[in-house]
Amino acid sequence: MKSPGEQVNQIQITNPNNLARVRTGVVNFVGRDKELTELHQQLQEKERIAITAVVTGMAGVGKTELAIQYAQSQKQHSTYPGGICWIQVQESNPGLQLLSFAKSQLNLNPPEDWELLEQLDYCWSRWRPLGDVLIILDDVRDYQDIEDYLPPQESRFKVLITTRKYWLSESFEQLRLEVLDPEAALELLASFIGKSRLEKEPVAASQLCKDLGYLPLGLELVGRFLKRRPKWTLARMVQELEQRLNTLKPSGGMTAQRGVEAALELSWEELDSQGQWLGCLLSLFALAPIKWTLVEKCLFITNSSQDSILQRWFPTFSRLISALIPSKNNKSQGIRDWKNVIEDSLLGLNLIRETEQGDYQFHQLVRKYFRSKLEQMPEAKKLHLSFCKVMVGEVESFPYNPTKEQVDVIAPSIPHVAEAATELQQWLEDEDLLLLFAGLGSFYQGQGLYNLAEPWYRQCLEVSQHRLGANHPSVVASLNKLAGLYYYQGRHQEAEPLYQQALDLMKQWLGEHHPSIAASLNNLALLYHKQGRYQEAEPLYQQALDLRKQWLGEHHPDVANTLNNLALLYHKQGRYQEAEPLYQQALDLSKQLLGLNHPDVANSLNNLAGLYSNQGRDSEAEPLYQQALDLRKQLLGEHHPDVANTLNNLALLYHNQGRYQEAEPLYQQALNLRKQLLGEHHPDVANTLNNLAGLYSNQGRYQEAEPLYQQALDLRKQLLGEHHPDVANSLNNLASLYYNQKRYSEAEPLYLQALELKKQLLGQNHPDVATSLNNLALLYKDQGRYSEAEPLYLQALDLRKQLLGQNHPHVAASLNNLALLYSNQGRYSEAE
Repeated sequence: MKSPGEQVNQIQITNPNNLARVRTGVVNFVGRDKELTELHQQLQEKERIAITAVVTGMAGVGKTELAIQYAQSQKQHSTYPGGICWIQVQESNPGLQLLSFAKSQLNLNPPEDWELLEQLDYCWSRWRPLGDVLIILDDVRDYQDIEDYLPPQESRFKVLITTRKYWLSESFEQLRLEVLDPEAALELLASFIGKSRLEKEPVAASQLCKDLGYLPLGLELVGRFLKRRPKWTLARMVQELEQRLNTLKPSGGMTAQRGVEAALELSWEELDSQGQWLGCLLSLFALAPIKWTLVEKCLFITNSSQDSILQRWFPTFSRLISALIPSKNNKSQGIRDWKNVIEDSLLGLNLIRETEQGDYQFHQLVRKYFRSKLEQMPEAKKLHLSFCKVMVGEVESFPYNPTKEQVDVIAPSIPHVAEAATELQQWLEDEDLLLLFAGLGSFYQGQGLYNLAEPWYRQCLEVSQHRLGANHPSVVASLNKLAGLYYYQGRHQEAEPLYQQALDLMKQWLGEHHPSIAASLNNLALLYHKQGRYQEAEPLYQQALDLRKQWLGEHHPDVANTLNNLALLYHKQGRYQEAEPLYQQALDLSKQLLGLNHPDVANSLNNLAGLYSNQGRDSEAEPLYQQALDLRKQLLGEHHPDVANTLNNLALLYHNQGRYQEAEPLYQQALNLRKQLLGEHHPDVANTLNNLAGLYSNQGRYQEAEPLYQQALDLRKQLLGEHHPDVANSLNNLASLYYNQKRYSEAEPLYLQALELKKQLLGQNHPDVATSLNNLALLYKDQGRYSEAEPLYLQALDLRKQLLGQNHPHVAASLNNLALLYSNQGRYSEAE
């Protein structure tokens, strides 16, 4: 992989760390001096250490707290001058967190068009300051979650993980954390209730620690409870715990964790009804940071106009406020009351923690406890349904093609939506089940993250079939979603049977002549269109158009949409005279039905401009592109993907006219906008990089063009896979660059790869195959390999005549190339 020129940052960085984001509720950390020393020794001898529990799966033993305390103490001693990086594995992708640390703390800025692992390799190799580095990965549940993101196994990179797994990987040495010894447990308890109080009842204190299994979490819960109950004796606490232990159902669980359950029982009784209810509601959320805005939405879901949560829990206040303050302020006051509940009770009893960002998060044992309490509540069904309803509402608000800013807003709700979709399916209405899975898939697909979208669409299909039956309409929608994803990935052979299955099911239920059939016909036609199977696509488009006209009338937006698609097909085939009136009809219909200021009108203007551009009618194309651009800016704002699309197209027009100085800034604007809105790793970014490289190539700026072509190729391989038409296109373009530089030995294998890939993906009879044949023939001609060039030129000519018709510009270009070949050979009569 080639590295672009780098500017070395001379800023001096000392002791970089992100420990400010790690919040601990521990006032005095006691009883772990031996483990801290042992941990430090192990990290000096080995590079990778896993803190786990002696008993497999044990929670609450203090693994995370030990890691925090170790990191904080070593920060003070500057043991790790290369930095201390804390990664919360369950919060978001660990690799992205590592990259964020390198950028913010180390001023490392790898090329953003590289894939994530390449960017991390860049950071590992340039990590400064020198000296040892400590990477902490908290709450690792599966080795595969972190395997790809670990630093190189060099002595300076120390990796510390916390995990409940007894054995995670052979590459990690274990530090097996036991419960506290009796003396340390007493010391921890004293840190909460005071030494004098403990010394008054030493026997009861020892019994209390024993009953809690010497587990730090249990001791902290009881300690904070006693701190709020200064008049309680320790003997009374022992009694109360014993009573709770006796009432707990036998679970076969560990003694230590049963002690925590008993402590949680006491904390539960300490809560008032609002605190209990709110804790149970919060237990429905995923084990991830919870935004208060999401909680608000659950709190104010109203099952009937008379039965809001506010009215139920604060009836006197609600009636009084309703008489004095408008309803909007009433709701705001109610939210503040619920904030008081969480702060005064749940936070006060250490049942939940507040993150640095002001979100809330449970310890896994506490969440499990509240979830069990929820199941016993008479309101359990209502709470489950309310939570699921809010998650469905979140998904309904997701934009299909989210901008980067929208992704940042949506992302915190994703783990909770996923929790509803995977763990609470029985509480979802049938019509909402598809929506959650489809919404999660669309969230990732809209960002170009196709590999992350696929499992959600697959689950959507599988669960829909299992729950609703193989012949349910929701199954058709799921088939279309998954097929659409494959379509965008270039996995056409996988998409086709799914589209066909969806179409067959629709015909089976509704017959051949139902308006809903038109959508499936349109999807299948789009696929054939993309594959260059124009003769198969055209009748499907025509059927869809006829059906829509028959059922919806001549004047309907769906009719305009199909006219536009059919026009695009004719446009691609070079049937410009047939395409133009259809584009014009689609434009006129959209204006008439939707008004002059509508995104569909801008889309039609953009497409018609593209047709004029291909016909060389640049003076007609330019004002249409400009209108489309102005309209999109007006309707969608300056910062929108569709604006970037039109900037790119207008730049292409100027590019093709040789107006390079006007084209370049538009390409740059489109590129910057796409990076900003869609992120560095998106297919549209690769497209603009490719176009900008083409501009530089046409200007003879080959040294600037080559890295952009390479970036576009690498990005397409990463996002779309090695076998995608866009990858073939990039290979072809890079080969053309080498051809123009007379680097024939480098160009030929790329041309051949592109040709084989196109044949494999698009079939032998596709216009893009003809283009590759033509380019390879040009290469052979310039090398004097005339006998190899001629059959390729002839194949390209025959294909273009067959697919595009005798009067297409590409046919004329092929005839001209063949004539030049004959002329070079002295075959003048054939050339004429």
